[in-house]
Amino acid sequence: MDDFDPVPSDDGDGPAAASSPGRSICHAGCGRPSRVCLCPYLPPSPLPTSTIVVILHHPHALRRNPLSTLPLLARSLSNLRLVPGRRLLPSSTAPAPTPGPVLLLYPSPAASDLATWCRSTPRPLRAAPTLLLLDGTWKQAREMHAASLPVLSSLGVVPVALPVDSCADGDSMFESDLVVRKEPRKGCVSTMEAVARALRLLEPEGKGAMVEETLLGVLRAMVAFQTEHLQHRTVKPRVKMRKKKELKREEEMQRNAGLM
Repeated sequence: MDDFDPVPSDDGDGPAAASSPGRSICHAGCGRPSRVCLCPYLPPSPLPTSTIVVILHHPHALRRNPLSTLPLLARSLSNLRLVPGRRLLPSSTAPAPTPGPVLLLYPSPAASDLATWCRSTPRPLRAAPTLLLLDGTWKQAREMHAASLPVLSSLGVVPVALPVDSCADGDSMFESDLVVRKEPRKGCVSTMEAVARALRLLEPEGKGAMVEETLLGVLRAMVAFQTEHLQHRTVKPRVKMRKKKELKREEEMQRNAGLM
């Protein structure tokens, strides 16, 4: 899977941290600390899909994001390819050309609603598709998308997206059982939820719903562990940073008071 280590990195805080002295790790399964093990929620074996899922993930997406859903996706889907990098290369998609369409799931201005595209495209013309996604922060995703435009154009990629409400703020994990972290806009979702929603539409009828529910079940369990952790976490007050002008003004006032 292109130099992908499925065990999440450790930021020293939170249930997603990978290793710590005295902490038992589920190395043979989900790779998470044993007390927040997600193995009971993972499918017994990775689910096969007719859709090839290719995720270009920013090099920092795993090392600096202990809440990344990519390790769980890697253990849940068999037809998944994870590609580290800041832009797509001609070799980033499947090793051999696929007969189906290549879709980019990204909310660009040119993107069509995925559900609408599925309804308007006959089943034979959308069978065995390749689904491309970009994983990183939203700023990183925008940069990756811009850097990948030449390759996307050469592949004849069909831009699609899930519904996003740009006028409404996104949910937090305390408002939705599927949100790993606060999202900027309503409809913005984690990579795992985006894959689940897309596969429901792209996979043959009946199978898509099963794949979606399995992936969302894993995601709900992860969010539940994280929410419980934050509810019992004591947050230290942040030290207020003072501007240089304020400090200089205070020093002048002290000097003037000393001269009086």
